[in-house]
Amino acid sequence: MNMSLSDWAHNGWLVEHHATPREIADLLGVADRDLQDSVVRGLSDDWRLAIAYNAALQCAVAALAASGYRASREAHHYRVIQSLVLTIGAETALVAQLDAFRKKRNVGDYERAGAVSTREADEMVALARQLRHRAAQWLRLHYPGTMRTT
Repeated sequence: MNMSLSDWAHNGWLVEHHATPREIADLLGVADRDLQDSVVRGLSDDWRLAIAYNAALQCAVAALAASGYRASREAHHYRVIQSLVLTIGAETALVAQLDAFRKKRNVGDYERAGAVSTREADEMVALARQLRHRAAQWLRLHYPGTMRTT
């Protein structure tokens, strides 16, 4: 069954939210900062993955906000990631990859140091860059008033 964002809101997974262009720009600014920080030399791979993951998450939050919603508190990150299918039209494989990194980040952040490999951190950085680019393209096309020169 294909659900819409309004169906998600009806289920209590999303809350209506009217974002301003400044809010969208600020979210993308956080993503840009985190993308830069995720490649700083000397950081652990755990931390690089976490920073790049946050960049990707902010892109998804921006797309959701531009669509008129924000995720409810319950399963917030999960819902934001899953919403990429309904906002920017992300493929389910991309969403599954980002969700796997969400889980990996949780292990590195809360359970065990050294859980992330250099390859995984690099993959998360590449995925975050891809999402940043796709979110900007989608915003320009569907919500041009939310984009400045980003």
